[in-house]
Amino acid sequence: MFRVAYRQYIGEGIMHSQRVHLRGKNRYISQRFITHQSSGVISTSYRGVARFSPWSKRFSGSLRTRILLQSAFYAACIVGLTELANSYISRDTENTTEYSKTQYGSHKDLALAIKELREGLPGNNSVSTEPTTLQTYGFSEHSYHPSSPHSVVVRPNCTADVVNIINIARKYKIPIVAYSGATSLEGHTSGFSSGSICLDMSRMDQIIQINEDDCDLVCQAGARWEDINEMLKQKGIPLFFPLDPGPGATIGGMIGTGCSGTNAVRYGTARAEWFLNITAVLPNGEVIKTRNRARKSAAGFDTTKLFIGAEGTLGIVTEATLRLTPVIPTKVAMAQFPDVAHAVSAVQEILNTPYGSHIQCVELLDDHMMEATNIAGLVEHPYPVKDTLFFKIQGDSALIKGTSEIVQTIVQKHGSTCFKFAATDDEAQDLWQNRKYALTSTLAANPGTRCWTTDVCVPVSRLPQLVLETKMDLAESGLLSTIVGHVGDGNFHALILFRDNEELGRVSSAVHRLVHRAIALDGTCTGEHGVGVGKKEYLVNELGEGTVELMRMVKRAIDPHNLLNPGKASFDMTQTLRNILTTV
Repeated sequence: MFRVAYRQYIGEGIMHSQRVHLRGKNRYISQRFITHQSSGVISTSYRGVARFSPWSKRFSGSLRTRILLQSAFYAACIVGLTELANSYISRDTENTTEYSKTQYGSHKDLALAIKELREGLPGNNSVSTEPTTLQTYGFSEHSYHPSSPHSVVVRPNCTADVVNIINIARKYKIPIVAYSGATSLEGHTSGFSSGSICLDMSRMDQIIQINEDDCDLVCQAGARWEDINEMLKQKGIPLFFPLDPGPGATIGGMIGTGCSGTNAVRYGTARAEWFLNITAVLPNGEVIKTRNRARKSAAGFDTTKLFIGAEGTLGIVTEATLRLTPVIPTKVAMAQFPDVAHAVSAVQEILNTPYGSHIQCVELLDDHMMEATNIAGLVEHPYPVKDTLFFKIQGDSALIKGTSEIVQTIVQKHGSTCFKFAATDDEAQDLWQNRKYALTSTLAANPGTRCWTTDVCVPVSRLPQLVLETKMDLAESGLLSTIVGHVGDGNFHALILFRDNEELGRVSSAVHRLVHRAIALDGTCTGEHGVGVGKKEYLVNELGEGTVELMRMVKRAIDPHNLLNPGKASFDMTQTLRNILTTV
């Protein structure tokens, strides 16, 4: 029987080789093929294996067996590829896998940590676990990003208290989230799902030292910028701190988010030299001071800047030395335009004149914002409802006069129908206060609504296009909104209203389109609000994976247990793994 089969295989091999020979052009190759096939080795081997292959037509098993074997093969391939991806991650992103699997403390650990916190901070109401308090500190009224309540709120009085809190948190592996002015809008201070310690810095609000001759002062991180300027005014010191974000913002929060404000067109942002140094407590409990009080230093890395914009993920800022600047006389003026594009174009031309450096602030309030200001009843005399620019012009009387003439000429050239100065200092203050309380006015003018506030920033020349396209997008989406902006530096805020979850979904989509529109114009997803939870998803698109990974490397080096504000800013290690797996 074996001989019959063998002869049959040989015969089939010869017949097959003859067919190849007839089609081919090379007799030598054909002859070698005949010789090899005639041995019967390949043919016998092939037919023997084919009986066991679930992909072969000669498979001897049932259809069910065929399917099971094929499924098992594919499953093995998937497992193998997964293991390959894991080894790739371990090799090319040192510590990332380990970092992403950080094991935070259990409920028992959390209870022990709270017990030690109460013992270490015995003062009145220094440690709170009252449910309402935990809920209030873990959520923001005007933030609609995922959030959780904290497990405990602690209120330190000094740097030593912060060191004690961080050491306890590290001992029990409990995340820490710094909290102060509660003015952030991107979920910076929300709690961590496994349990977290909220570090309320509001008691650390002292001004420690004023160095008038050097134009600087030292204060604790919980001091509010408005209180600092008011104190300087009351003491008759003709200096002020020029960074002016939202009312109630504190120095620690301003450092954390890299803030700016209405004065940015003249004085820049937190990333300029307004913070000469900071004192911070690192995740290992060590206290550092980034540099001395000298106005400039070329000694090593600028470690002060490392903490600006880090949103409390690298260390807890407890003190800072602020650079102050002289108070200069100002006049407030208002100009109104037929549309936003004309208004913003006028600003570009004004700032490019020799008088541009005398513009301290230039703020845009669109027609909807002006209407909301009137309806809210915060002004004594209603304004015309048009797209409006507010200017602060600074200098002596001669400079203000010369700058005003240039500004008036240019705004008229761009279609302004009204240009006037505030008649009195009180009127000027009221005008500026209305700009500062834009959110309050927007909500007061639209009872029953809630507001999602977002910001982006683009090169100034691109701002007219961005604002115009955004207003059209919001109108087509059927959403009520107001727009205000620091148009002198290309930064604007959209305050978008909604009443229910259906409208909230549309608002979220509109914000997403706005951010991508700004990045496409060579801009940024946030000019001053910061990243928090809300803007994390845009960082790689804006900065590139390499830059974002560099920031993550710094985070891993300083905070290897991922205890400080985990999941905020650019330091979402889960997202890192997801990006790598997608690449693989």
